[in-house]
Amino acid sequence: MDAKQKLNEVNRIMAETGKDNSKFQNAFFGFMSATMDNSVLDQKTKEFIALSLGMAARCEWCISYHVNNAIKAGATRKELMEVGYITTLMYGSQALMEMNSLVDAINAFLPE
Repeated sequence: MDAKQKLNEVNRIMAETGKDNSKFQNAFFGFMSATMDNSVLDQKTKEFIALSLGMAARCEWCISYHVNNAIKAGATRKELMEVGYITTLMYGSQALMEMNSLVDAINAFLPE
């Protein structure tokens, strides 16, 4: 499955949660919004942290989601790749293999 399909699945499940339990969805989105909005750290930095944790967790959906958001926040290919290198340094060979998902997402979402 490619990065755009993964992002579509993230968006789909986020929408589906509201159908069955709007209280959960409102609480989750409220927490997510408060956490990811600019405050002490800017949004791009927060997306880099989330991307790194997504790679360490081996979550391909998280990688697509946070690469897309990081690009919207102004991230460059070099910055995103450096996040991957740092994650690999700290987490090892499992994170190295997630560089495949990182590169796929960068190629899918970063305008040429």
